[in-house]
Amino acid sequence: MSIIISAIKIIFLLGFLVLIHESGHFFMAKLCKVKVNEFAIGFGPTIWKKQGKITRYALRLIPLGGFVSMEGEEERSSKEGSFSEASIIKRIAIVAAGGLVNIIFAIIIFWCLSASFVGAKNAFYNLGEYIKSMFQGITQIFTGNVTIDQMTGPVGISNIVSKTSGIADFIYILSVISLSLGVTNLLPFPPLDGGKIVLLIIEGIRKKPFSQKLEIGLQSAGFLVLITLSMFVAYNDILKL
Repeated sequence: MSIIISAIKIIFLLGFLVLIHESGHFFMAKLCKVKVNEFAIGFGPTIWKKQGKITRYALRLIPLGGFVSMEGEEERSSKEGSFSEASIIKRIAIVAAGGLVNIIFAIIIFWCLSASFVGAKNAFYNLGEYIKSMFQGITQIFTGNVTIDQMTGPVGISNIVSKTSGIADFIYILSVISLSLGVTNLLPFPPLDGGKIVLLIIEGIRKKPFSQKLEIGLQSAGFLVLITLSMFVAYNDILKL
């Protein structure tokens, strides 16, 4: 029974955080009049789908991610509502929205949780410390003070979530992982959202887009590095267990 409960907690946490992350991209795209072809939670085989007026909504088997597929995102298109035809500012806003939603959600949840235990004044102090630790973590990544051995992947996260006891403990871990997901996605490394933002900023400065071949090459190289890193982190997580 404990294994089933742990599995439910892990699936809910990962699925929910992916949902709000992708919803950030989705609603910002809608706000910027960019056509969204598909909104999917999970990867792998489709277990549920529904075709809306414009967007296809899907739930896939593996709850370890998701995606928002926009018109003109993968291949440039001149069609109405194309991502590639939107202004640089709009495209940056769409790409950044996912990570920012995760960060804002984490901050709100942490403050509410803190306020319920220590009151409306100490909660603000705790929130300040929480945000401070976020920036310290980012600084440590770029200064090399965080090594690969100290990183935690899905296996390690699942282990932490499975050990939570009580709703408050679970919600706290939910906020921490949401914050980590948001910050990580905004790091300036392709194919993360932060890497895409850097390319968009450079495109704006150059006044012309990169060649699709170069963009695909950068994304593919970055993806290969991330996959290798993820496998190494997962291996370390298993050893720690």
